[in-house]
Amino acid sequence: MSCGQDPNFVDHISRFIGEVVTVYTTSGGDSGEGFTGVLLAANRNFIRLLTRIGPAPACALGSCCDRDRDRDDRGRDRDDRGRINCRFSNTGSVVDIPVDRIASFVHNTL
Repeated sequence: MSCGQDPNFVDHISRFIGEVVTVYTTSGGDSGEGFTGVLLAANRNFIRLLTRIGPAPACALGSCCDRDRDRDDRGRDRDDRGRINCRFSNTGSVVDIPVDRIASFVHNTL
């Protein structure tokens, strides 16, 4: 039984949900160099890391929902529903890593 299949290993990982961790995998290339992010979930099959946080909601203060303007201060056009188009190119990213492919799990001691 590999450490990725050991329930105690998954229990150990689960203690760090909400913490920043780094996970190295048994794969090569860029993915073998590790993933760093906030641990969101862990179960016996995979773990999920938030590796890049996306922008805040566009309409939180009404800035992209203002129907009284043709364009906003950044020159964005309205969409087909009359709202300012607030699509951002960076929506964040999440990585799911199979537990049986984890080579190393790195975390803070506290």
